[in-house]
Amino acid sequence: MNKKKVYIETYGCQMNVADTEVVLSVLNKAGYTPTTVLGEADLAFMNTCAIRENAEDKVWNRLRHWRGAKRRKPKMVMGVLGCMAEHLRKDLLKSKGNIIDLVIGPDEYRKLPALIDATRNSGESGIAIKLSRTETYDDILPFRAEGISAYISVMRGCDKFCTFCVVPFTRGRERSRTLSSIVDECKQLEQDGFKEINLLGQNVNSYEDEKQDFSDLLAACAKAVPNIRIRYTTSHPQDFDQKLTDTMASYDNICKYVHLPLQSGSDRILKLMNRTYTRAHYMSIIEMIKKAMPMATMSTDIIVGFCTETIEDHLQTMEVMREVEYEGAYTFNYSPRPNTKAFDTLPDDVPQEEKSRRLAQLIAMQNKIAEQKNLIETGCEHIVLVEGRSKKSEHDWKGKTDSNKLVVFPRIDAEVGEYRKVKILRSNSATLFGELIDVKETKSIHHTSQDRGEVLYDLTPLVISSVSETEHAGIEQPAAMLPILNG
Repeated sequence: MNKKKVYIETYGCQMNVADTEVVLSVLNKAGYTPTTVLGEADLAFMNTCAIRENAEDKVWNRLRHWRGAKRRKPKMVMGVLGCMAEHLRKDLLKSKGNIIDLVIGPDEYRKLPALIDATRNSGESGIAIKLSRTETYDDILPFRAEGISAYISVMRGCDKFCTFCVVPFTRGRERSRTLSSIVDECKQLEQDGFKEINLLGQNVNSYEDEKQDFSDLLAACAKAVPNIRIRYTTSHPQDFDQKLTDTMASYDNICKYVHLPLQSGSDRILKLMNRTYTRAHYMSIIEMIKKAMPMATMSTDIIVGFCTETIEDHLQTMEVMREVEYEGAYTFNYSPRPNTKAFDTLPDDVPQEEKSRRLAQLIAMQNKIAEQKNLIETGCEHIVLVEGRSKKSEHDWKGKTDSNKLVVFPRIDAEVGEYRKVKILRSNSATLFGELIDVKETKSIHHTSQDRGEVLYDLTPLVISSVSETEHAGIEQPAAMLPILNG
């Protein structure tokens, strides 16, 4: 007898991708198998993001497209999962032309089989959005397709309560998985053939399991799977310390890449955002990282046009960008989110036109930095993890360096999942282009002795680049998803 089929569309950050794998695991045990075709599904979910207004708009638009599938297959159960489900709650069930049967928050996924059965039996809509102080899905092995990179959610929620951020209200307070369960999952991923592991959390470096912190977890994972690259995101400046820096520097398989959100270069704006650090403190962390790991690459998040932001505040942000020379920057216009302190108490008084002007300035600066820094890569050698065929050419492979740089090179004598040595021949602001210089798989993950300079990459394939579509013409582009934003 064929299993029932489930279709899931995932929007937002890497955390949502990891959550989808948890949902698939829960539903697989209940008799559902994944499908990539909406029309084939008996059950369809949209795993959503509420971090920004445009993310919600995309979900509403997509739900309108689902109406045809619901008309053709009325018994198909449709639901909304994740942050938007918790954030909008009953609005999703009461919307005009509603097709949604279930609204499930990020801490209620264990209840899915029972809720689905209840909806099918009664024909009534269901909602479960209660946040938990303890749920980590620690005992659920995510349902993953075969691949190269895997995500492990090591903690959930956030305690920072930045005035612009909905995460504490959509994902709850911080709670961490046990270190031993995470290490065991790393070992299982190695057995399953994965070559890269990404540790995830809204504030991943505030991880804590009894007296063990994130540095301890990072070291334990690196030791457990020494032939697998370890990455992580997102870190908060308040919790970034010398111990974490030293840990990263001590293990070859911990990628020398740090995503460290700035949000603003103005102390006045940082205080209004409740970011709990100053510009001077932030710059001291940058100096600490560069001193311990001269080859490390860095990226950031920046919010443009936050409440009362002046031209002077904006210029201070540009100064930090110029001083740090980030390898990538996710820059966004501020959009007020209901339930946040900024929404209730601070005026959104920067005109949209001015926000867009300032955003364009930051993007232009970042693109210039990117282009200049990538030029340094010409002639350098990198160990690249081969991820698959280039989106732009069937004759080329694409892969990443440990510094998270996208590299494209000819499909000659290389296989997906191998670590291969590539010499960089040219570049643009988003991609390095090179040639294979070894003839067999490189088994160990060691940095080359050649000076790589300070290099650029516009982050993982699961995020939006700050480079415009026009400037991306002919360039390998990331998929349109948002980065994990911390509080």
